[in-house]
Amino acid sequence: MRAVIKTGGKQYRVSEGDVLKVEKLVGEPGSKIELSEVLAVGEGEGIKIGTPTVAGASVVAEILGHDKDKKVIIYKKKRRKGYDKRTGHRQHFTSIKIQEIKG
Repeated sequence: MRAVIKTGGKQYRVSEGDVLKVEKLVGEPGSKIELSEVLAVGEGEGIKIGTPTVAGASVVAEILGHDKDKKVIIYKKKRRKGYDKRTGHRQHFTSIKIQEIKG
């Protein structure tokens, strides 16, 4: 069974056993979380699409760990003025494993 979930302002197509990198979630590694914003669930002809979410559907996932993503470099420059600026950013993320899709 497949589902489309929404977390951290992004949408992910998942099935049981998938490992995802999502925006940082609150919780300890090893704990289980329930994601209730399910936009679609099912497979083939038996798919249910929510308006905007599917009533009674949820996805149970296990938190594997928290980490930082690779660094993104931001570079600004103004020509002929001697101005340049370089900064970086590392986004926090949470790795989760999909355990069960209810719906």
